[in-house]
Amino acid sequence: MAWTITFFNEKVEAETLRLPPGILANFLRIAELIQEFGPDLGRPHTAPLGRGLFEIRAKGHEGISRSVFCTVKNREIVILMTVIKKGNKIPKRQMETAQKRLKEVQNDDT
Repeated sequence: MAWTITFFNEKVEAETLRLPPGILANFLRIAELIQEFGPDLGRPHTAPLGRGLFEIRAKGHEGISRSVFCTVKNREIVILMTVIKKGNKIPKRQMETAQKRLKEVQNDDT
């Protein structure tokens, strides 16, 4: 049974689809792998961030992006946010946003 990928909201979907072409192509390839095999692909494609959050690690000649996601029931993952990576870590403020969105998704899922 295939996995589905959804976005937290339209803004997150738009920011993800606005990634530079090379990064977006890699993101879409990883998304296809997730749909077929599930989100636990491991590095270099996905990695756990802790506290229920995971990341899609997309790369292109333009740089690197991270899409933070969580899993919910019925083989669905929800992309909570996408950022172009500028440093070694996702900025703290953006991780706080992802945690807040995770709680909203979990509350909607009960």
